[in-house]
Amino acid sequence: MSAPLQIGVTGGIGSGKSVVCDLFSCLGIPVYNADSRAKWLTNNDQKVRADIIQLLGERAYNSEGKYDTAFVASLVFKDEILLKKLNSIVHPAVLKDTADWVGRQKNVHYVIKEAAIMNKAGENNSLDFVIVVEANIDLRVARILKRDRRSESDIRAIIERQVSDEERRQVADFVITNNTNSTLIPQVMQLHKKFLSIGKN
Repeated sequence: MSAPLQIGVTGGIGSGKSVVCDLFSCLGIPVYNADSRAKWLTNNDQKVRADIIQLLGERAYNSEGKYDTAFVASLVFKDEILLKKLNSIVHPAVLKDTADWVGRQKNVHYVIKEAAIMNKAGENNSLDFVIVVEANIDLRVARILKRDRRSESDIRAIIERQVSDEERRQVADFVITNNTNSTLIPQVMQLHKKFLSIGKN
């Protein structure tokens, strides 16, 4: 079998992209979570660690040797140049890790890559298609309030800072709607069948 199709799944906080990925996983489709792997790499890849410490100092890691997300965020989110430098360390490591992971996937028609930020398929990535998961903002806020210790104003501020649904649609080949009146399973099954048919060609 030739290399699997690579399908990106993205969406804003609270949209339900992880639930969509879980459904694909239940269908036996391998899923790569770029955000969680980036966290793993910052803690476990020795070159990434060394480069981050060189850029941000020893305090980038706490007394237990774990990446200090809050401290790093306090530095980089008020300094765009520093943020770009940090991304230039982490992003190539994630790209290599992704490629290695895809290379290990055997006898599958397609794989899923989940990430909060994503370009259009083929635009500086190896994706064949991109799925955008959407939900209305009030519902997204309600979901996050249930799972996180954050205030509603903090959540809405995060949503404001993220890419808008309109901007995400610009990169979408397919859109999955995850509102209360929409059912996810039929939407996922429809795309699953489509990707299987493309993968066989």
